[in-house]
Amino acid sequence: MEAHSQSGSRRQFLKTAALTCSGLFLPRVLTAFAASETLRIGYLPITDATPLLVAYGLGYFSEEGLSVERPVMVRSWEILSESFLANKFNFTHMLFPIPMWMRYKQKIPVKVLAWDHTNGSAITVMGDSDIYGFKDLGGRQIAVPYWYSMHNLILQMGIRAHGLTPVIRPQSARLEKNEVNLFILPPPDMPTALLGNKIDGYIVADPFNALAEIKFKARIMRFSGDIWKNHPCCVIVAHEDFIHKNQILVQKAMNALVRAQDWCIRNPGETAHLLSRDGEGYLPFPKEVLARVFEHPKPDQLVHPDWNAARIGFQPFPFPSATEFIVDQMKQTLVEGDTSFLKELDTATAAAGLVDETFVGKALDEMGGLKRFCHCDIEKPYTREETVEIN
Repeated sequence: MEAHSQSGSRRQFLKTAALTCSGLFLPRVLTAFAASETLRIGYLPITDATPLLVAYGLGYFSEEGLSVERPVMVRSWEILSESFLANKFNFTHMLFPIPMWMRYKQKIPVKVLAWDHTNGSAITVMGDSDIYGFKDLGGRQIAVPYWYSMHNLILQMGIRAHGLTPVIRPQSARLEKNEVNLFILPPPDMPTALLGNKIDGYIVADPFNALAEIKFKARIMRFSGDIWKNHPCCVIVAHEDFIHKNQILVQKAMNALVRAQDWCIRNPGETAHLLSRDGEGYLPFPKEVLARVFEHPKPDQLVHPDWNAARIGFQPFPFPSATEFIVDQMKQTLVEGDTSFLKELDTATAAAGLVDETFVGKALDEMGGLKRFCHCDIEKPYTREETVEIN
């Protein structure tokens, strides 16, 4: 009974803080909205899921009149993808290339509704490793969380830029000095595999980089946001049929998610606490580990400190330039299986068909536009140029 009371007090405190700190939000008049069903949300135990979890934890979904079950944590991208395709979840976060694969390879009408977060990942090696840059990855074993992932895409951009060749082979196979062997590991398995010298490094979302830093004296070789400035990573997705049948519901959910992203930007410490096992327990990590994720990297950890890119950032609008860049890069990215569908895609057409920015656009309008989240071109706030520097 005491534990329940304490949990309720924490939740009430965070809800009060959310209303107080956001400033611009006026009290909402809750309408009697009857959702066609209770929303079901799935997520991985990574900070990529933050907006979904915060929107639930702070009651933003409820304030929109939505009935939402407590989000369900799963272990791997494969399980999350299969569960989504089986309609076990209405909304989830996914690595941007996964819905691309679903829509254009599997012919499943999935839509990207918004960016869930920016940056948020890193390449991690042991502290005593002699790996300091992409040029040092030749002959090494590097784990990625999923073939159709921003991690695999960004890692291979760096590998190719330094004249190395990505390969997919058994770990026991002989490697040439210019080859980098890639294979799949679920994110929770990566830190212990690194500690046990089963791999030379990995690229994955936080907090598995922060965990290895704090617990195993690992070292960040490179933050992903220090390679591609403020890049999208996970996106919010839903089935197209679900969207068409539940447009009011989808809009209300997007309102809640945009508010959650705004709150996370302005309350990093509280966000870490809410997610942690010391708070509401959405992620199985102590606040100490999660707090590292929501801090800015130290300048000596960055190649481009002038970018001022957050370790994990939040900005919900899906810039078309980034989607098109991802489509183009995936055509060059090595993955297991048949990738002929990628080469057949017209970049602009595929990017436009994958994303529906209608709902997030309306949610942003309610908050005064993109200027709440980023420094935008006043003349063209919903366009940008992608900044990528491998080094």
